[in-house]
Amino acid sequence: MKIDFDTDPRLWQINEWLTAVLPYSEFSLEVASSDASFRRYFRVLQHDHSWIVMDAPPQHEDIVPFVTVAEFLTQFDIHVPRIFAKNLEQGFLLLTDLGSRSYLSALNDSTADTLYKAAIDEIIKMQLAPVAEIPLPKYDRDRLQTEMELFPTWFLQHHLSLEAPACLTDVFELLLDNALEQPQHFVHRDYHSRNLMLGQNQEVGVIDFQDAVIGAASYDLVSLLKDCYIEWPNEQRRHWLNYYLEQAQQQGLMTTVTEDQFERWFDLMGLQRHLKVLGIFCRLNYRDGKAGYMNDLPLTLKYVLEVCGRYTELNELHQFLTQSPTIMAINK
Repeated sequence: MKIDFDTDPRLWQINEWLTAVLPYSEFSLEVASSDASFRRYFRVLQHDHSWIVMDAPPQHEDIVPFVTVAEFLTQFDIHVPRIFAKNLEQGFLLLTDLGSRSYLSALNDSTADTLYKAAIDEIIKMQLAPVAEIPLPKYDRDRLQTEMELFPTWFLQHHLSLEAPACLTDVFELLLDNALEQPQHFVHRDYHSRNLMLGQNQEVGVIDFQDAVIGAASYDLVSLLKDCYIEWPNEQRRHWLNYYLEQAQQQGLMTTVTEDQFERWFDLMGLQRHLKVLGIFCRLNYRDGKAGYMNDLPLTLKYVLEVCGRYTELNELHQFLTQSPTIMAINK
């Protein structure tokens, strides 16, 4: 994508800052990526080396959480971008370039088992990190509830002009209790195939972790295995879920948790996440003008329907969803 300095004054600021912090004055910039927030990323090329510049406009984004989490995870051998230079006032970071190959682009039937097991190993390493040493917010009842409210507000009402069913109150309580009864660890909060990079030596590069919290043990595994951008058969997901539990218990995590208990935690945690994500995708479309995420509604809704059809406590929500022609039209 072409970089247009004439219409983007922040690019001039980035250019001026890089001139001051890079080893040499001559370099080139190219677009690396953007995400669902106001952050943008540029690749900086100089001689035979490259870096990534994060551009996070201070009026919209606070880069302090990214810096805090990056420096914390680096201590525990998590392969996150190292920070070479920072300008907190302007919202610029100069970071390690973890490459341009995302997990999403690398996953196929022959690579999936190796890649997912490596990603699961990283989850366990993050969960072993001593969260008492970092001031992370807790994924508490209020935060979880606020997230789930995005479902009736943006998906049901704004997108489909539907009133929320009365059963949603009880469903939310069920999901809140499920999340809070689990062991609480470091949670990346968006640990999926677009936020994992595959390095030259097949190492797992972890990005987009600035919204990390202390929360439910199953959350990052749900984000990974019930990814809104790529789907795997139930049997395959169960294999990886069991791999996680085996490895976690070998490391002293959840040693008293049974497979059935953890699967229930996993399923209900997934429902919380996917109800939220249905709302987020619609909000990104209607509020932020990012229509591409609407293409990911069908898979996200499919995950919701699968879980609602599996547990008797969710029968009323399942009936509401399946009896709505507008909702089921998305699922086709």
